[in-house]
Amino acid sequence: MDKSNIRNFSIIAHIDHGKSTLADRLLQMTGTISEREMQEQVLDDMALERERGVTIKASAVRMQHTATDGITYTMNLIDTPGHVDFSYEVSRALQACEGALLVVDSTQGIEAQTLANLYMALEQDLEILAVVNKTDLPAARPDEIAQEIEDLIGLDAADVIQVSAKTGRNVDQLLEAIVAQVPPPKGETNAPARALIFDSHYDSYKGVIAYVRVADGVIHRTEELHLMASGVDTVPVEIGVFNPHMQPVDSLASGEVGYIATGLKTVRECRVGDTITTTANPAAKPLPGYRQAKPMVFAGFYPTENDDYNDLRDALEKLQLNDAALVFEPETSQALNFGFRVGFLGLFHMEIVQERLEREYDLDILATAPSVEYQVVMRDGEILTIHSPAELPDPAAIEEVREPWMQIEIFTPEEFIGAIMDLVTKKRGEYISMDYLDSTRVQLKYRIPLAELVVDFYDRLKSSTRGYASLDYHFDAYQPDKLVKLDVLVNKHPVDALAMIVHEDDAYHKGQKLVSKLKRLIPRQQYEVPIQAAVGKHVISRANVKALRKDVLAKCYGGDVTRKKKLLEKQKKGKKRLKMIGNVEVPQAAFMAVLRLDDDD
Repeated sequence: MDKSNIRNFSIIAHIDHGKSTLADRLLQMTGTISEREMQEQVLDDMALERERGVTIKASAVRMQHTATDGITYTMNLIDTPGHVDFSYEVSRALQACEGALLVVDSTQGIEAQTLANLYMALEQDLEILAVVNKTDLPAARPDEIAQEIEDLIGLDAADVIQVSAKTGRNVDQLLEAIVAQVPPPKGETNAPARALIFDSHYDSYKGVIAYVRVADGVIHRTEELHLMASGVDTVPVEIGVFNPHMQPVDSLASGEVGYIATGLKTVRECRVGDTITTTANPAAKPLPGYRQAKPMVFAGFYPTENDDYNDLRDALEKLQLNDAALVFEPETSQALNFGFRVGFLGLFHMEIVQERLEREYDLDILATAPSVEYQVVMRDGEILTIHSPAELPDPAAIEEVREPWMQIEIFTPEEFIGAIMDLVTKKRGEYISMDYLDSTRVQLKYRIPLAELVVDFYDRLKSSTRGYASLDYHFDAYQPDKLVKLDVLVNKHPVDALAMIVHEDDAYHKGQKLVSKLKRLIPRQQYEVPIQAAVGKHVISRANVKALRKDVLAKCYGGDVTRKKKLLEKQKKGKKRLKMIGNVEVPQAAFMAVLRLDDDD
């Protein structure tokens, strides 16, 4: 295939600006998908993606388009997610492209993730085509938005293509612009083969299937391949392209995007970001990989049945293959036995992973409340990194505790500035700057502790701005503060999975709120169950879950009072004996109560 006729591009945008719908129209207009196969969001093939209406995984597809100059071009499209938690998927997809379509909703304009994804594309030195979508809507303002793009990004408003992905208006014009403006791939066809793995998934018949972009040389189906980072050699089961379904081919040449079914059975052998070359004629050095995605939020995942522990480990390993940002390590809890401490990029990422484990692997999981990674400076100068409140060492040996702070950008209509400032102040945020984008929209910048951001900040931001505000965040620095560990004791036993690290000033009221929530959630036993919140040895709040009582005096009427007393005494002794051997079951709702402490009761 002539490399000058290949165009590799991806679609980037804020969540819900119409990326997947635009991908559908491109597939339809290039005849990649027949009318019979056509359905909404073709590339979102995960049940969870279709249900929630969001793209979770980047997906690749090859299209053929005959341009007005009569030449047939091969177009490789990589559709990317828009949610801030999946921005690492976007960064990987962009490395396999030469151009990017920046899609902006003509009713909402530029949002936080639009800019974040654009800067990522500019870092990779991609050709940017600006597209204003949803021009068929009555509230559309395409010319205004095109001007906004020019003011903010510097792309000429006259070059902005106005389309409607839903009706197909001007999509043919967009295809011609891709052919004209996106440069063909560079790379040496005669050099030793090098292909970058930008994604992968696991197939029980073909092993690890690596999604690759071939940079140099040619990869043939019959050749033995060498993975440069892991040092593994393998003969591929098959190689092919996405059309949009997997279609086997004999070879992939420089500039092409496709897949290699490696036949490898374990995750560690085939990593995203690795370079594939041939064993017979290996390349001298690998392609630049990816900056490892750093998890920000950690939670404990425990199987409700202890026998499912190995199944949970296998499921996490397979998911990790499909999701390079997922990290996990085994941990034990006194309350929940054996499980894993799992790292995520954000709360939405955690929610998706939990739901995928339950659906795709049929596991019943109990998740603890999420926490963030803290740095603990000991008195002897040693610096520890802890992912869970249970790991916090003895306070007497601690010099200081540092927590991660994030820089956040909020785009909002100006009428909501007061509500946002109030929300950020309550969450210990610090103001940085405020810029007007136009006469009605504002960009606010703040610094805020990640622990305050992960739990319910996004939901509260959306509800206090009627859904109009958008948020983007990135890591800023670790900063010391007065942080203490809040322990929860149920029936005088500490429940390590309910412990949390809080600011000293908030400890008292958070302890009180948590105890009163747990009192409602923990089921009543045959005996009284005390629930306590404590900082160190100091109990700051307590409540009792009243005992269930059987009326032992029901048939005891008349006669001497000593008879009644004897029966009640007997019942008391039985309850005391029960309490010694009793084990209080803590329900899942109790672990999640930690998340909703700020809710007004």
